[in-house]
Amino acid sequence: MHVQTLGRFRQAQSSPWREGNRFRLLNDGAVFYARMLEAIDAARAFVLLEMYLVESGAVASRFIDALVAAAARGVRVAALFDGFGSLGLRAEDRKRLVEGGVELCFYNVLGWRKRLGNFMRNHRKLLLVDGDVAFVGGAGLTDAFEGEQPATAWRDHMVEIHGPVVADWHRLFAATWRKSGGKAALPVVAGPLPLADGVPGRVTTSAGWHRSELSRSVVQRIDGARERAWVTSAYFVPSRRFRKALRRAARRGVDVRLLVPGPLTDHPVVRHAARRFFGKMLYNDVRIFEFLPRVLHAKMVLCDGWVSIGSSNLDRWSFKWNLEANQEIQDTAFAADAAAVFESDCALSAVLDHQSWMRRGRLNRLWERIAGALDRLLESWRRPRLP
Repeated sequence: MHVQTLGRFRQAQSSPWREGNRFRLLNDGAVFYARMLEAIDAARAFVLLEMYLVESGAVASRFIDALVAAAARGVRVAALFDGFGSLGLRAEDRKRLVEGGVELCFYNVLGWRKRLGNFMRNHRKLLLVDGDVAFVGGAGLTDAFEGEQPATAWRDHMVEIHGPVVADWHRLFAATWRKSGGKAALPVVAGPLPLADGVPGRVTTSAGWHRSELSRSVVQRIDGARERAWVTSAYFVPSRRFRKALRRAARRGVDVRLLVPGPLTDHPVVRHAARRFFGKMLYNDVRIFEFLPRVLHAKMVLCDGWVSIGSSNLDRWSFKWNLEANQEIQDTAFAADAAAVFESDCALSAVLDHQSWMRRGRLNRLWERIAGALDRLLESWRRPRLP
């Protein structure tokens, strides 16, 4: 494994398509946490962890144990947590990481003088081990995704990644690490060789308003879809451009489906803000499913044989304020696996139709108006420069 010092470079907004990758879809915390911990335990050179939501509890403790153990055996461990999303990580856990040899940085720590700058967050979720494997998705390190009762755990996905795109994820982490005050230069592996049975993949990112290759890519894929355009979003408050793309696709005969949270959600105001768009989409033959069994936190887009999965909810707020990143995959086999997961979630959801939607109660309509007004107010705020 060839390792060299990473020099300074300008962070690109997207990476090129790379052949020869292998992807595995991991469903729910019990599965993806186990695989992530296995990878950390097997690390030989370095472990890089980037997370938005990190809260003290059983899940965080297991990861802290694994990271400290890796550092103790000589593995370099760097953890980059968001300054707001990690507020639930107790001081004793932070101390245990630092004293255990983990290099710990925080993105955009809250401060009174930053004002609106406090809204700029690093929403990415990424684990990199030895430059050989990466894990990307929507879940944080919190008991909500696993817990003592898996039947009520938040619903989410992660992707296990092998192949040349791992180096792109590494470069993305390194750029954010440097901007967040990481003092020591990170090692970077000369990209893994293409796998003989691998498939194409690309890393797409979003770093603020009008700087989102991720958003452009998703809209282009929806516009080009021929058979299906299926979207899973935990907080669906999309731009006008995105909504129009979905309606256009449905009108030309594409199977357009939207899977969103039902009454169980950690952000009910966002759910009501999203629901004000449902009437027009239902009228244009977009099929909408509200997930019922538990909190839906997953983020995935499936257009024909193409899949995008990662941290982005495809909402206006995240494109304006957050660092986001998704893995794009062009592979019919992976798309089939993703479609099977999507359809199984739809089977557990309430199906909305335009006729019954127009008869919904006045209280729901009032909440939609209030949440919509708040959404428009937040949208009007001018975004400061990235730190």
